[in-house]
Amino acid sequence: MSASIHSLEQQIKKSQGVITMTSIWNMRKPLAGLLILTFVCFTVAWTPAQAAMVGTAQVLNPKHHDQDRERLRSFLNRAEVCEQLEAWGVNKEMAKARIDTLTDEEVAELVSRLDQMPAGGDALGVVVGAAVLIFLILLVTDILGLTDIFPFVKKHR
Repeated sequence: MSASIHSLEQQIKKSQGVITMTSIWNMRKPLAGLLILTFVCFTVAWTPAQAAMVGTAQVLNPKHHDQDRERLRSFLNRAEVCEQLEAWGVNKEMAKARIDTLTDEEVAELVSRLDQMPAGGDALGVVVGAAVLIFLILLVTDILGLTDIFPFVKKHR
């Protein structure tokens, strides 16, 4: 009779939503299997994160460097600049290709120099200044042996 009372008490407790220690003990294997499956899924599904240092300027102006390169390309399309480059024996297409190989810092420096030049008035000074700057960049890369533009330069490679 006590066994039937005990089973009746368990049925009442189950119907009332009471969680007993035996019900938790009986659920340990399915719960452990679920946790193992969850951990495996989370570790296999995602690749590890990669971190790198990002400067404030890159975060604030991510497309700024592309705009600067485009500004230099449009500057090379000007007739005065093309004439000066041809006078120095530099091909316009090679100069444009050189702009593509410059680092972002070098492009920013060139654009800042263009911004510091006076607007209007004597455009010849601006053109000559930009042409001299491009000539110097090409000359340095030729001295370093990265290009072969000027035949009078002794290579260091």
